[in-house]
Amino acid sequence: MAVSAPADWHLYVIETAGGALYTGITTDVSRRLAEHRAGRGAKALRGKGPLVLLHHERVGDRGEALRREAAVKRLTAAAKRQWLARRRASE
Repeated sequence: MAVSAPADWHLYVIETAGGALYTGITTDVSRRLAEHRAGRGAKALRGKGPLVLLHHERVGDRGEALRREAAVKRLTAAAKRQWLARRRASE
């Protein structure tokens, strides 16, 4: 039996039509965004579209992704927007 390589995990940030920011993790950003847009997944995003993907980055394994997600979610909305602006400026 072949052992598959561990999946790369990604951190992503979505903005709702009302300006709220949602942070999550996934192994497939495109699939997850499509699920959110279809109303599946996070209840916080249902009916809040259109949804815009503001940021995504590969973060490694699931444990690291969970730690990064928790750290970003602890930020205030203003601090999260500053974090996003710094990320965009460094790209």
